[in-house]
Amino acid sequence: MTKTDLRLDVLMQLSDLPGVPGNEDAVREFVLRELESLADTVQVDAMGNVIAYRKATAKAKKGQKKERVMISAHMDEIGFLVRHVDEKGYLRVQQLGGFDTRNLFARNVTVHTRSGQLPGIMQPGGKPVHIAGPEERKKIPEVSEFFIDLGLDGDEARRRVRVGDMVTLDQTARQVGNLVCGKAMDDRACVFMALETLRLLKKTSLKHDLYVVFSVQEEVGLRGAITAAYGVEPTIGIGLDVTLAVDLPALGGGPHEAVTRLGDGIGIKVFDSSMISTRWLVDEFYDLAEKNGIKAQLEVLPLGGTDGGAIQRSRAGVPTLTLSIPTRYIHTIVESVNADDVKAGVDLLVAYLA
Repeated sequence: MTKTDLRLDVLMQLSDLPGVPGNEDAVREFVLRELESLADTVQVDAMGNVIAYRKATAKAKKGQKKERVMISAHMDEIGFLVRHVDEKGYLRVQQLGGFDTRNLFARNVTVHTRSGQLPGIMQPGGKPVHIAGPEERKKIPEVSEFFIDLGLDGDEARRRVRVGDMVTLDQTARQVGNLVCGKAMDDRACVFMALETLRLLKKTSLKHDLYVVFSVQEEVGLRGAITAAYGVEPTIGIGLDVTLAVDLPALGGGPHEAVTRLGDGIGIKVFDSSMISTRWLVDEFYDLAEKNGIKAQLEVLPLGGTDGGAIQRSRAGVPTLTLSIPTRYIHTIVESVNADDVKAGVDLLVAYLA
């Protein structure tokens, strides 16, 4: 498979869809359409996770144990819920996921109401730069200081918007050179990677039972993967998520702070704050990448977690690792992945599962 075989248009469609934690409906409907004919069974559980199942059909070698492999990529993106509509029609929001507020100034947003979408402008309270003092210009506001202007008066805003309505940042995905950029590569790039893996394995006999989970509410505590892992009862776990590519110029740090680099292949996670990957699985995946000429890099992430951490700690514990797509500008509206790294992740999953 060449990188041009990747359906990058599908990846961009996925990134454009709205889906904050607890409201992943549009993404789930897209995934369910994509899964038609790719699995033996597909179900949606009580949390809203999509679970696609492929039964092992290949004859196992003598003495080989048939595993229950669970792969999990999350459907949700960071975003907001409306928590208050004031008398002038301005909205205050509850954040869902971690935001760097330096990236939230003067943003176009969409408020998703029961009666339709409303365009809005997100901005923190404060003076315009023309009249702000030197100290005011340096101040970085908290999320609680931001409001959304709908251009509506108080009565109209309160009539159309309810507490709990979803708010997403506006950005259309696009290709920039060999990068694919969008508001929700975290984690739609891995949702895409899982779908592409199932597509390429469609006519392949599997030695192990395979459960591919498209999980919910990862950004607020790995919640969907926790319940899915309890239901699936896997014997091998593979989380799929993005990771930091701190490989930009003039960041002031050394090469040791890069975590991963775009174009150097799929990341094989050794550590993050939610898990220490099972060492023999790390070795197995790294050796498999080398054997098949697949570019891969080992990853240590100082802070952050993935669905792999939830799978690893389910029930009596599960041998688990996470495969990570190196990503620039994480938790902004221009999250950027390299098509070659996505291809490497698909190739490695296919090599392992086939």
